[in-house]
Amino acid sequence: MRVTRDLLLKAARTAVQQRTLRDKRIVCAYLTGSLIDDLPLLGGTADIDLVFVHDSPPAKPREVVRLTPDVHLDLAHHDQRLYNQPRELRLNPWVGSYLVKDPIVLHGTQHWFEFVQATVFSRFYQPESVIGRAQPLADKARQTWLDFQLDPQEPGADRIWLYLQALENAANAVALLNGPPLTERRFLLQFPERMSELGYPGLAAGLVDLLGDSLPDESVLQQWQSDWQKAMQQAGSLPDCPINLNPIRHPYFFRAVEALAHDQPAAALWIMQRTWTQAILSSPKMKPSIEVWEKSFAQLGLMGSAFQTRLNALDLFLDQVEVIIEKWAEINGLDLNLVQEVL
Repeated sequence: MRVTRDLLLKAARTAVQQRTLRDKRIVCAYLTGSLIDDLPLLGGTADIDLVFVHDSPPAKPREVVRLTPDVHLDLAHHDQRLYNQPRELRLNPWVGSYLVKDPIVLHGTQHWFEFVQATVFSRFYQPESVIGRAQPLADKARQTWLDFQLDPQEPGADRIWLYLQALENAANAVALLNGPPLTERRFLLQFPERMSELGYPGLAAGLVDLLGDSLPDESVLQQWQSDWQKAMQQAGSLPDCPINLNPIRHPYFFRAVEALAHDQPAAALWIMQRTWTQAILSSPKMKPSIEVWEKSFAQLGLMGSAFQTRLNALDLFLDQVEVIIEKWAEINGLDLNLVQEVL
């Protein structure tokens, strides 16, 4: 079957129709994500990101539903009360961006969505709101670095996960200055372009340097793919598997990495590092997988004493991020200290 945007949109509409017929507590359902950007496919796979807003707390915050081996639904379930404070949504980099970035409303009652969207949009792109979304992510990344300095330990999966989250937060802090946050599969595909638009093209290379001492060559990356997939499959077999690693999503990750490995090795490595580490954290008793993961990350200079070198590089990267945010605020007529006090 040839997967097209029209086919994915039809699948989204059908899914919403079926859900809303069964569940009358759904106030609104809207489509967001890569399908909005007309970039749904990567490695021939795609997810359909739908947000269901319920009039009371939903039973679960997220679920994934298989449609075909190449396509799945990624469903977020929100309590309507989340949308009661427009000011807070303007400062929410994820939900706020979903609301204002051309979502497609597939179900709504009493123009509820249009009212919320208009209220949030009215001040969403004002400099104070932009800084209010970006600065907390930069602060969180800096706090992680500081925690590592105050409590030095031999890095394991838990600390590597925090390190990768710090990279994500730092990069998204500057990405938010000129757009929505970057998502997992296209993170290092889109970050260079966003930084070029912002006027800091070198920052993308700095982020890649933080992934390891050097990028593995294609043969090493191929070997790692086999080990990574085994760890993902082991994690996926667990009853408490994280939903991001649900077996339904495995082709979504595996085929994206296969498509990127030759021409975009850093983008492929980013996906592998995040999901591989998450898989190890979810299955700590699977010793062979942990040993392979440790060996691979040691080759990248992310284990043992070499990890401190990466932390030193992260410190310099965070300095750059903080300077960029300060300059952006100054150019837009803001005193960053006063803005932080107000926020």
